[in-house]
Amino acid sequence: MLKLLLLAQAASLGATDHGHDAPMAAPAGRPSFADEFGGRGVDGRTWRFDTARNRQGWHNNEKQYYAANRPENARVEAGALVIEARREAARPPRFADGGGQAYTSARLASRRALGYGFYEVRAKLPCGRGIWPAIWLLPAEGKWPDAGEIDVMEMVGWDPRVIHATVHSGAFNHGKGTQRGARRRVPTSCAAFHRYQLDWRPDAITVGIDDRAFFQVRNDQPGGAAAWPFTRPYQLILNVAVGGDWGGQRGIDDAAFPQAMTVDYVRHWRGADR
Repeated sequence: MLKLLLLAQAASLGATDHGHDAPMAAPAGRPSFADEFGGRGVDGRTWRFDTARNRQGWHNNEKQYYAANRPENARVEAGALVIEARREAARPPRFADGGGQAYTSARLASRRALGYGFYEVRAKLPCGRGIWPAIWLLPAEGKWPDAGEIDVMEMVGWDPRVIHATVHSGAFNHGKGTQRGARRRVPTSCAAFHRYQLDWRPDAITVGIDDRAFFQVRNDQPGGAAAWPFTRPYQLILNVAVGGDWGGQRGIDDAAFPQAMTVDYVRHWRGADR
């Protein structure tokens, strides 16, 4: 019974209860934060490599090791950021903080915390069973899920071309099966670039693709911070995970590696409220 419950919970990680269809577009004018990836490598003044859980293992039973400053896993190439997941053992001494993982990848977090406003990330996604790319936001401090999480884009390789957007909080999260989200089919997500967009305001969070919203949750229910902790700046995170409760639900196709998410640019227009 417990196994069936856990499987059902994992299958429901991409919630579909807050669909929303409306136009959305980036503001005119210069972004308040942007990386066009025009340099020779990842800009350490803009991004930090998150390697905090390499030795003990990452959340959600994910199988990857996240490398720092390693071009094989994160590099700037032809004016774009490439985050590449590879099939290779992460064991000491080659990987000093390795936990014996069989895959390497990278997870970048913005050094600057970003708040209300409009976000746009133009990216082409990796495909392959066991791949789990994401564009999302978390606060630098605070306990999950109470501090909140905003998932602008998640895609699992066993269900390619379906994009998920989700928000988590103390009252609404996948641990309880109460997370709030929606999904949209994007047949060319792995073959072409698309613009993944977030409009974050004090009273609503809206997510869309290519100027069309498909998800919205509003701050219109009681519950206080447990329902709506989205009141402070979060860090923007770009990563490619491997396996895990959701991404690895149907196993991992080792023959599909390497797999990479390519990011053309990241832009944020600060909202008037923050």
